[in-house]
Formats: sequence, C-alpha cells, structure tokens
Amino acid sequence: MEEKTENSLEKTGSATLPEERIVLIGGRWAGKSWSGNTILRGERFQYGRVRTTQVEVRHGEVEGRKLTVVDAPGWSSCLSLTDIPEGEKQSFKLYASKSPPGPHVFLLVLPIDSAFTQEQRTTLEEHMKLLGGQVWRFTMVLFTCGDYLGEKTIEQHIESEGEALKWLIGRCGNRYHVFNNKDKANLSQVSVLLEKIDEMMKNNGGASYKTDEQTFQIITEKQKDVTRRAKERQTNAEKQRQQRIKLIPEEKKTIPKVQMILLGSRNVGKTSVGNTILGCKDQEGGKRTANSVVKRGFVGETDVTLIDTPGWWKGFPAWDTPEIIKEEIIHSMFLCPPGPHIFLLVIDAHASFHNIHLEAVTSHLELLGEGVWKHTMIVFTRGDWLGAKSIEEFIEGEGEALQCLVYRCENRYHVISNKNANDREQITELMKKITETVAENSWNYFAPDQQLLDHIKEKRKCVKEAALLRQKQVNATRDSAGSRVRLDALKVVLLGQKTFGKSATGNTILHKDVFATCQNEQNREENGVVAGRQVTVIDTPGWWSESSRWTEVLDKEIARGLSLSPSGVHAVLLVVPLIPTFGDPQRVAVKEHMNLFDARIWKHTIVVFTHGDELADRSVEEHIESEHQSLRWLVDQCENKYHTINNMKRRDMTQVTELFEKIEEMVAGNGGQLFCPAMEEVHQRIWEKTHRNQLKIVLKQRLASEFKRRELQLIMGFRQTLQDLLADIQASPVATKPRFFFGDMTKKYQVTEYRKNYKKGEEEKLEAKISREIKKLNEEIMKSPTLQSSMDILVPDFAADSPAQFWSLSDQKISDSNFDKVLGWLSNLHVSTNRDNQLTVNFSETSGYRSVLSLDSGSVINE
Repeated sequence: MEEKTENSLEKTGSATLPEERIVLIGGRWAGKSWSGNTILRGERFQYGRVRTTQVEVRHGEVEGRKLTVVDAPGWSSCLSLTDIPEGEKQSFKLYASKSPPGPHVFLLVLPIDSAFTQEQRTTLEEHMKLLGGQVWRFTMVLFTCGDYLGEKTIEQHIESEGEALKWLIGRCGNRYHVFNNKDKANLSQVSVLLEKIDEMMKNNGGASYKTDEQTFQIITEKQKDVTRRAKERQTNAEKQRQQRIKLIPEEKKTIPKVQMILLGSRNVGKTSVGNTILGCKDQEGGKRTANSVVKRGFVGETDVTLIDTPGWWKGFPAWDTPEIIKEEIIHSMFLCPPGPHIFLLVIDAHASFHNIHLEAVTSHLELLGEGVWKHTMIVFTRGDWLGAKSIEEFIEGEGEALQCLVYRCENRYHVISNKNANDREQITELMKKITETVAENSWNYFAPDQQLLDHIKEKRKCVKEAALLRQKQVNATRDSAGSRVRLDALKVVLLGQKTFGKSATGNTILHKDVFATCQNEQNREENGVVAGRQVTVIDTPGWWSESSRWTEVLDKEIARGLSLSPSGVHAVLLVVPLIPTFGDPQRVAVKEHMNLFDARIWKHTIVVFTHGDELADRSVEEHIESEHQSLRWLVDQCENKYHTINNMKRRDMTQVTELFEKIEEMVAGNGGQLFCPAMEEVHQRIWEKTHRNQLKIVLKQRLASEFKRRELQLIMGFRQTLQDLLADIQASPVATKPRFFFGDMTKKYQVTEYRKNYKKGEEEKLEAKISREIKKLNEEIMKSPTLQSSMDILVPDFAADSPAQFWSLSDQKISDSNFDKVLGWLSNLHVSTNRDNQLTVNFSETSGYRSVLSLDSGSVINE
C-alpha cells in the first residue's frame, strides 16, 4: 500500500477501464466548456459568453466508454494565488471529488491563439500546488483553437513559444493533444484523445487521483461553517435594515436628492458602478480616472450627484499613495456642497481581501475626517462571478479583514453586477439602502472640514510655483550644456528597485520584447537599431527596498552590469515609477546602491519615470514638487536630468527619441566621456557595505538581548507589586494602603484607600481580578517576549555617509582580522541604564565615551 500523502492514489483494477473520469481545468476563456462538449459530442455545457461560475458534471457514452466530465471554473491568468478569494482556493482542491472515486486525468486547457507567458506559468503552478505533487502524473495539456496553427505543427508551436510552455509540456510528461472545437465533424480528434488517456491510465497502473480524505473533511467542515455564519449575518443585516426603514417617513420613501462619492482601489469597477447607477454607458473607453469627476442624473425621481474619484493601488496604504491622488480624494467632498450624503466604498467580490487591503481602505477613508464610517456603504462589484454563492458566504469565507470592514460599515453593503447594467432592480435596491443610511444619519450631509480645502489650495499654489521654477532651471541647464551631437551608437544601463519597471522600459526603448518582466537575478544585454541609432541596453537585477534582503551576491551582479561594456556606458537610467510614492526607504536603497560606484555616476544618470499615464493633465515637475522630499533629493542628485515614459504606449516612439536626445545632451555636457567605474574599488565598497550590515546585526542582537532582560525585569517587578497588594487586601481590607513603586520605573502606581464600609463581595471581585492579572504576568514571564518592533528605531544607521562610520570608505581598508576584532568588541559592549532609565552602551571604560538610547523617543545621544 502506498504512503498516504495530501492527495493519495486509488487503485481501480484493470488498465483498460469501461469508465473514464475527466476534469477540465485552466484559465478563463480557454475553451474548457467547449472542449467538454466536443468530448461528449453534444451541447452539454454552456459556452461562449457564459462563464462557468461553479463546477458542473456531465455524463455520456463515447466509443464504448462511460465518460464523466467535470467542468471547473477557470482561474484568472493575471492573478497570483494571494489575489484569489479563500473560498475559491478551497473549492479548487475539491473539484476532483466531483467525479468519485477520483479522476483519471486532468485536462489542462490552453488556447493556442494567446501566448503562455512566464506570469501565466507562475499562476498555473500555484494552482497545481493546491492539488499536490502527484497531480502531474494525471495531467495532460489540451490545446484549443487548433485552427490557429495553420500549416505549423503543434510541436513547432511548442518550440517557438518559449521556455514557459516547454516547461509545462515537460512537467506533464510530454502528454498533450490539440482540439479544433469549431470542427465538430472531426470525430477522430476525440478518438485520439481517448486513446492517449487510455495510454496514460495504463502507465499509471489503472490508478486514479483521489483527494485526501482529511483535506476533504476539513474543507467540507469549513464550508458548512461558512454557510451557517453567512445565514446568521444575513439575518442580522436584515434586522439592522428594518430598524433603519422605521426611520423613514412615508413622504421620504423616495429621497428627492442624494449626493454620493465613489471610493476604492484601482480596477475594482468604480467608474462602472457610477455608470450603472446613472444608467449611462462608459464614455471614456476604460480610461483611468485621474481626477475627481462630477456626474449628474436622475435615478427614478431622485436627483443624483455622483463624484468618481481616482483609485489607490490595491493593498497600498495612504502613505504610499501619491499626494495628488490623496488631494483629489479629499477634494471630492467639496465638489458637492455642502457635502456628500454617502460614500460608496467599492470592493471587488471576486478578489481576495486581506489585512493589507483593510489597512489600505482604512488609511484612505480616514483622510476624509472623523465620522466617515457612519456615512459609508460597501458596494461589491462583479456579483456575477459569485455564481450560486451569496455575498454573505463570500464575506464569511474571506476572513476577518473583510468581516472587520463590514462591521465598521455597520453591515451596510450591496452587490452589483456591472456586466448586467440593464438590471435596474439592483439599482432600485441600492437606492433604498442609501435612503435608509441617510435616514439613520438624521438626513444630514457629511460636513467636510474647510481647513482641508484651504490646505489643498495653498499647497497646489506652492507646487505650481516650484514646478515652474524647476522647469526654468532645466531649460537653463539644457541651454548651457553645449550643442548636442547626434550619436550613431548608444550604450545604456538600467538600474532600479524590483517591480519598478526596468525590464519593461528596456523593451520600450528597443521596441521589442527581449527582457522578461518577471524578477530577474542576472544581467542581460540586448541590442537593436532604434531611431537610426545602434542601441545597446543592459538590464540589471533590481534591488529590494528592505536592507535585510540586500546580499553581496546581488550587489556584485548589479555592479557587473556596468562592466559589460568595457569602454563604459553613455547613460545610467535610474528607473523610478510615478506611483507608488518614492519615500525614505526607497531613497536609502538608491543611495546605498549608487554609492557602490564613485560620485561621478550622478553626472551620467537620468531618472526615468515610468507609468507616465499617471500624470494625466499635470506636468512631471508638478509631480516632483508635490511628492515626498526624497523624490526631490533624487532629482537634485541627478542635476535635474529626468524623463517620463509610458510603457503601455510602446508604439509612441517620440518618447524614446526624446530620451535619446536628452542622453546626447548629457554626454555633450560631460565632454563626451562615458561612465566606466573602477571595478576593484566597486568590489571594495561592496565588501564594506556587507560588513557594515553585519556590524549592525551584531549590535542589534546585543541590544535585543538587553531589552529581553529589562522587559522581564519590569514584568517581574510588576508581578511582585500585585502580589504585595493582594496580600495587604487579604490581611486588612479596610486599612489605608501605602503607595507602591515599580522598581526603577518612572511611573508611580498608587493604591487607593479602602473604606470601612467596603463590601465583602467587591473585595472578592478585586482579589479575583488581581489574581488573574498575576496569572497573566506569570504566563508573560514564561514567554518572555521581545521588543523587536522597537529595534529598527534604536539601532544606529551604519550607512556609508553616516556620521557614525568609523573608517574611510575611499582611503582605508580593513583587514578581516581587524573586522573580527570589531565584531568581538561589539559583542562585549556593556549595556546598562542610567538614572533616567535610559539604555546606555559604554564603548570604552577608559575614554568615557558612550551612547544613550532613550526608551521614550528611540533617539541615540552621544555623550
């Protein structure tokens, strides 16, 4: 008997079975349902524009075989597993159980008429992992749209499509088949498929895939619990709604006028919700909302003013959102004076919602002011993707983050299917719920703070003035740079943080897809003729913003990128997106990595802003001036050399030509010199950077150890005080108790006097409460938790340009033996506290020099 794994195998006996059980899986619109019909030789599944929202099972007899075909809902090829709702992931694990005792084959459906990219490979691989490692033994690729091959064979298609598809075919043991679902008369394509399935079953010894029983039971119980809690939520929401309805007098059943603001992250369907409410079509053709827009119309007899706002990036809190977007969101409240009746918070009902999304929503809504939640209702979009599932099941199945959001909105929510805009009943019901919410708020508007508008106006005025000044400085610099000489050959290197769009920018520059847009760990050099120039682009690995993820290996690979051109490069293109915000963490990361090279690099560097469409009707200078000071620091470091590019508009070659002209101007200003770093010095700086980080880790560990000891000491002192207090109460409950102090803690805790008429029952309650607190402290002492969250504040920065550095990076080298001495010295630092309860690090007993770490402020004071 085989060892039972997450998904075990079930022996079914004979190698040739009268019954074959098939499960169709794959991405949306791949042709699964259509393929199911082709296999069963009949219209058994709905297909075409109708999406499969829940698993469907059909039976039939084909060529002497009893077939069971399971059509599973498709996954989104552009979403990672973390973006998919929890309930959908659980259901995916159970699709195999719909063909008991288990399927003989999973047909993984892929359309030939669209590319299978690296991103799609990642999504597919994540889904297959949900089924366990054994699933690949039972998987065959079924290509659809076979007519697109033309004269090409499927093998030629596989070889020409790239590494991702070849990986998939190899993972499936070279098992694949091609369907032309339009050619229904061709019965042989089904016959050949069934023969291939027979052969695979024979190779598997007649075994079928079976879902692990324990997994099945756990998920089934979860689904039952979700269903139960969903019914409870539905009941409670209806009770709350009935209470609101009672507040509406008969003459206000139809509210005469309502002002509403749409809020939410990008791509959740905000604009579509507005259009569906007003009963109008999208006039912008899917264009992103860059500014707050006022729309007006009538819904029945209600005069509706609707403001659509720019969306924030999903999962990004407000402090990562560009200032101009936050200003537009705040400004929306003043576009419908005296204020909005309601905020409609738009959430995608077919996407995950975790703590990061809750933090993003909360931080953005609270920009609007106190009391905003009482005027907020959640509108779930893409209700058609829920299938037979209720919205309450989605809320309960998704987890605590979404439940918390619904709780903050006091169970006010509604579901809309934007695809079915003609269904006015869903809008009628929404308007009723809006009226109920307005009635609950005593028919009052949400009154915005006028100071917010005054602040926005003043800031925008200052930004415009600063932007004009920067523009003049740029023009003056370009005029004084000397005459630009057109270069026949250009060599550029791309630097930047991961996910900032380096590789996509390289593809735009060369006007072809040569750099993989997934995270690369190695340099890649590509060439091409662009705008009459021979252009060489070197794409380097991106760095992380978190210093804990920096490695010496990655730094060396980034540095090697600049050595791939022995004569040097004409320009270093430092890629930075216009969104999200470029703040302190990004500035530190840029500084650390640019400092690996000598200071000359800044004279050869141009900042390339990606996501150029984010600017809308604003200039890039206005963006620079309105954003965090770290962005202005970066632009100033590059001496106002910057350019904006939109990688979504690859056909617009004027943006590339303008970039080449700016590079040529910079080269002229540099006297024709190329940037060629001394690699020996670069490697020395990498060594020093790595060892600075090691020093920081050692000091951090030493301080963490002392924090543990100090925290444990304070807890034990508090426990002793409570024990003394409890003993005094038990001995003399009517006596006046003295004051108690907790060791060397700065705060004093005074015990109140007990009066002679103190009731015995209250004494017993107090004793019990104190006993419980002592018990909790005992548990805390056993755990002895650390104060890790404070450590990043308290540890000094050992950055290359920090005043705390204790060697010269350019003139002095430290041997390994000396470095080991420094490590040993740090590990033996004496950490103590002074009279003010500040943690002190004594560097030398003879010098008298020490650092004081303030426990209140987290600052470092050198004495």
